[in-house]
Amino acid sequence: MSVLRILHLVGSAYNDFYCDLSRLYAQDCLAATADRSRYDFQIAYITPDSHWRFPPSLSPEDIADTKPISLSDGIQFLTAQNIDLVLPQMFCIPGMTHYRALFDLLKIPYIGNTPDVMAITAHKARAKAIVEAAGVKVPRGELLRQGDIPTITPPAIIKPVSSDNSLGVTLVKETTDYDAALKKAFEYGSEVIVEEFIELGREVRCGVIVKDGELVGLPLEEYLVDPHEKPIRSYADKLKQTDDGNLHFAAKDNIKSWIVDPNDPITQKVQQVAKKCHQALGCRHYSLFDFRIDPKGEPWFLEAGLYCSFAPKSVISSMAKAAGIPLNELLMTAINETLGSNKKVLQNC
Repeated sequence: MSVLRILHLVGSAYNDFYCDLSRLYAQDCLAATADRSRYDFQIAYITPDSHWRFPPSLSPEDIADTKPISLSDGIQFLTAQNIDLVLPQMFCIPGMTHYRALFDLLKIPYIGNTPDVMAITAHKARAKAIVEAAGVKVPRGELLRQGDIPTITPPAIIKPVSSDNSLGVTLVKETTDYDAALKKAFEYGSEVIVEEFIELGREVRCGVIVKDGELVGLPLEEYLVDPHEKPIRSYADKLKQTDDGNLHFAAKDNIKSWIVDPNDPITQKVQQVAKKCHQALGCRHYSLFDFRIDPKGEPWFLEAGLYCSFAPKSVISSMAKAAGIPLNELLMTAINETLGSNKKVLQNC
């Protein structure tokens, strides 16, 4: 069996937050999936100044000791490495789009969705429009720019159209609260989406993976919400920053989130809708969607988050584990889907 040379594409060309978030997940992935008999891992680490580094690890010391180089020098270095496959670990908009497109130009395959799909799903309003056209329920909403006035009667959700981890999200209960909520949301982008609030219910996330060309729905992950005390999730429910300035996961404690019993009637219903979203958006390899379940048990599409870093704490990894799919098998499945049937070098390993 030949050893695959896999490049982990890490960091952010946008800001330090996304750079740290990417490194957090990528470090866990590198540690959990290391197998010298199968993989030769390489690391490309991009910083907000657009410099590239190729450190031996993602430790602060190794990053600091590695010489930063320009994009053109980085491309020259990459093309000499005989990379078989790229595992994108970047969560900023440029990382999800421009940097994936770069590997399309270099004709180096990568796991995950294409730049156009990532761009669409990063824009919540566009993703909603596409899945709604495919027959999926979405909350009624409107896209606002600076100076626009909301017409949706509260309660309503206001959120930046292209941010993640609930940054800038507010539940508006009175019309008089709109100004402050809009000001907060516009701090994260030039467009804001206002949505009709879907009463709880429940809030779940559903992952889909592709195996041998077939869509496989994974067990749902449910989040701690309460109609009165906690009607929506916040940034603090997802990530936390410690005194040393490092990011850590906040929602992986079986208290704020948990895997839904596969026999729960909501599972099959949500999986069917998730597969419809996957197909409508043109996803490949895997996908991940958030849904609000109303009091009648009907799922409403909230947004897509097409990420999987293949770290143990990644949502799709956790869902797969609950389905009896170990992390290394999940990664091998994605590799096989990426390389195609003629290059399934890891099959039956």
